[in-house]
Amino acid sequence: MYICGKLIGLTNTDRQYDEVIDQCRETFKLKTIDYGTAWRILRPSSLTDQILIKAYRIRSIQEKGMMKVNEGIEGEFLAIINYSVMAMIQLKYDVEDANYDMNKDEVFQIYDALVSETKSLMADKNHDYSEAWRDMRISSMTDLILMKLLRIKQIEENGGQTLISEGLQANYQDILNYAVFALIQLSEGKN
Repeated sequence: MYICGKLIGLTNTDRQYDEVIDQCRETFKLKTIDYGTAWRILRPSSLTDQILIKAYRIRSIQEKGMMKVNEGIEGEFLAIINYSVMAMIQLKYDVEDANYDMNKDEVFQIYDALVSETKSLMADKNHDYSEAWRDMRISSMTDLILMKLLRIKQIEENGGQTLISEGLQANYQDILNYAVFALIQLSEGKN
């Protein structure tokens, strides 16, 4: 139970987080079987723009209260998670290394390691913020994802350099975590 953002009793966050990630990883795995790692040709900025498209669609549906393409926002949040992992992979393994066809088992291991690191960050922040995200609106999470994307675009324009702010990976991790939180809330019937 949550009262004014304060956690009272036990939480299901770890289990819920893992359930969302399992669904995302299964989609990532099946698409990798279908397409290989063709996405490796994309520059990180292209993946940023792909996430931006998904986030804008979510916001548009939230604001209009309807959609014309019969694909709900759940799939868009799922895609945001997977594109965020892909972007972090691209940051870790330079696009210029010409290894567009990564070994599938290796890419799954990298996926798992990056998600594990991001989940650990979530656990630390959850501790400090007392799972305040449970009291947030999904529309606010969408807006925060969009803000993080605009920050990433500015960092990219600055050649990946920051003076005082978090870098690219930290922003992708926050985006991934907000998308997981949104999917958890949607699974609980919140909107």
